[in-house]
Amino acid sequence: MFQTIPRAPLILGLAGLIPFLWGALTVVLPDLGFWTMQAIGPRFAGPYVMLFYGAVILSFMSGVLWGFASKATGTLAATGYALSTVPALWAFFMTGGGPVSAGMNLIFGFAGLLALDWQFARWGLAPAWWMPLRLLLSAVVIACLAVGVFA
Repeated sequence: MFQTIPRAPLILGLAGLIPFLWGALTVVLPDLGFWTMQAIGPRFAGPYVMLFYGAVILSFMSGVLWGFASKATGTLAATGYALSTVPALWAFFMTGGGPVSAGMNLIFGFAGLLALDWQFARWGLAPAWWMPLRLLLSAVVIACLAVGVFA
C-alpha cells in the first residue's frame, strides 16, 4: 500500500498545508496573529484562515473524488459521483455556526473525507500512492484545526 508519492503531488499537497499551519501558528503565537491581522487582515489569522481555507479544500476534494468516479462505470460510477458531492455539501452546511463548531465540523469533514479517499482507493479508482499522501495531509490538517478549536 505504501507506494512512493510522486514529487509534484507531494510538493503541491505540502504547499496546500501552509494556510492551515499559518492559522495554527497565529493561534499559538498571539503576537504573530496580531501582526497578521494588522498587516493582511483578520481573515488570514487564527482559526479564521483555517476555517475559510478548510471549506475551500473540502470543496476542492469533492472535485478530485468526482474525477476518480469518472474512471468507473455503471452503478459504481453513480455511487462515486454521489459520494463525491458529500465533502462540498458538508463544508457548505456545517461551517456557519461560529469558529468552534465550524472547526469541529471541519475536523469531522476531513476525517470523513479520509474515509471516502480510502473507499475510492479500495475500489481501485485512486492511484496507489493516494492513501499515503492523504494520510499525511489529513493528519496535519486535523491537528491544525484542533489547535484552532482547543487552544
